[in-house]
Amino acid sequence: MIGVDRRSVRRWKAAHRQQGVQAVRARRASGRPPKLALRSLPQVERVLLKGAKAAGFATDVWTCPRIAQVLARRFGVRYHVDHLSRLLRALGWSPQKPQRQAVERDARAIRGWIKETWPRVKKKRRA
Repeated sequence: MIGVDRRSVRRWKAAHRQQGVQAVRARRASGRPPKLALRSLPQVERVLLKGAKAAGFATDVWTCPRIAQVLARRFGVRYHVDHLSRLLRALGWSPQKPQRQAVERDARAIRGWIKETWPRVKKKRRA
């Protein structure tokens, strides 16, 4: 009737008989405890907000392998890079790819091209 195995019902009935209603109350599955204590999350976020350069890397881009290194070095906790997304989501962070720009990029020339050349070459709608 409720979509569970008969053995489960028997187990619940026996638990209720021995320990009462408390024994059959719904409760969260405990699961594996987190490697990093919840009280450490604000510290992790402060480290990340300072930037990767402040953590000793050549560029200011955070990557999962870099974050894993910092967590191992500062907090003594080892995370596999593929599982760091859960930790980052808990901090409210999302994965993003940095926008790449050429070193030779000339912002003034680009603005001029957008203002002057682009309107000339852009297709116009037919009337």
